[in-house]
Amino acid sequence: MASLIGLLLACIAGLASTSATAETAAATPRDTAALTDTLARELTDYFVFPDVAQRYAAAIRARQAAGAYAAISDPAALAAALTADLQAVAKDGHLRVFPPQPAAAAAGPAPGGRPVVVTGPATAGSSGGPPPGAMMLRLPPAIPASGWLADGVAYIRFDGFPGDPETLARLNQFITTHAGARALIIDARAHRGGGLEEMDVLYPHLFTQPARLAMMDTRAAVEAAGAAPVKDGPYLLRQPSEAGIVRRLHVAKPADKPLLGDAKVYLLTSRRTGSAGEHLAMTLKRTHRATLIGEATYGAAHYGGQIDLPGGFWAFVPGGRSYDPDTGKSWEGTGVAPDVPVPAADALNKALELAGVDPAQRRPLAGVS
Repeated sequence: MASLIGLLLACIAGLASTSATAETAAATPRDTAALTDTLARELTDYFVFPDVAQRYAAAIRARQAAGAYAAISDPAALAAALTADLQAVAKDGHLRVFPPQPAAAAAGPAPGGRPVVVTGPATAGSSGGPPPGAMMLRLPPAIPASGWLADGVAYIRFDGFPGDPETLARLNQFITTHAGARALIIDARAHRGGGLEEMDVLYPHLFTQPARLAMMDTRAAVEAAGAAPVKDGPYLLRQPSEAGIVRRLHVAKPADKPLLGDAKVYLLTSRRTGSAGEHLAMTLKRTHRATLIGEATYGAAHYGGQIDLPGGFWAFVPGGRSYDPDTGKSWEGTGVAPDVPVPAADALNKALELAGVDPAQRRPLAGVS
């Protein structure tokens, strides 16, 4: 179960056509039996909630026994059918089965040789764009825009948290360049997920006091397999927990001189803000460090990793969950509600107004709308 939390979970325009899966072999009844059996076993072993995992396994084994997959020859259609059957048992914002990677994707594979995983529903959201859950041909920049929108008002847009050195270096440079900003607008309306590294670079300069951010519970079987997508570290502290769970507390620790510690922070969200983008939203909201403006986020709080399946298929299986350390509530299925609800398209102008800037007088900045 290889970790994918460091991958950018981003929705971009380069979709792989479902017709490209014709380059892969069609699944046979024998193949589907091996596929469903392996998927059921891996879910039972690693899915975050063991009781739900048992229900998933029983459902797809029953469907296989009834011949539901025998006539599906197209790998993409088979992966979609398996995903739909799992989601019919219990909704999960990350759980998906993927078909073998088409040869067309080889021109720009994601790290680890896999397409980028996407959070979101199976059809295009209200904000438009390609449907989440599709295979991606190339990775977009994680920070497509940043700079000054007005005197003292800094802006940065995150489309994901890949945790790669280039993105972290760019974020560090942004923090240094915009030190002392009176307001910071963080645009996460197109944020599709990733890991914690960018938050752990940014938060020491936003917080002036230590803060408890989120609790993260990983199934012990995932830890025992060496596949936990989160690890102990200076910002992830091991906590006591019940049997079967490895618990960590995500914390913020101020830098010696927080460069954005006095900034008023506004976080822009949309219905397509997912996964680690929602971790960002929940932690800034619960600590009162930012005002959330826009729409409730998608609702995908379970993190996990890749499971390889027979025939080149694979699945993203959540093996852990994040939640508020005070209330115990997760944003899975519900999303994180904004403090100032407005349509996502109007969120930036509302943030500028709250920062005391006439939106019509903002400075032009490429990639900002």
